[in-house]
Amino acid sequence: MDILKKPLITEKISAMNEQGIYGFIVEKKASKPEIKKAVEKMYDVKVVEIRTMRYAGKPKTRYTKTKIVSGFSNAFKKAIVQVAEGDIIDFYGEI
Repeated sequence: MDILKKPLITEKISAMNEQGIYGFIVEKKASKPEIKKAVEKMYDVKVVEIRTMRYAGKPKTRYTKTKIVSGFSNAFKKAIVQVAEGDIIDFYGEI
């Protein structure tokens, strides 16, 4: 099971990167200790604090020429990770 799905790169999270706070979309059933181990292993940093949030899927409706298409957006879990002072996670280093 891959714990970390993708990093969050939003304007709000990018502003917090200077303070050592990073965001990730994670597996829905992942616990805080599992997320901590995955981040420390992948990015070689020391994790100080983790905050998690679960988002439910929201109903979406799309109107097409032939019919109305209804469905839900995907549910996901978000983790906000604070690393130790002086540690940096570089998402753009491999580009």
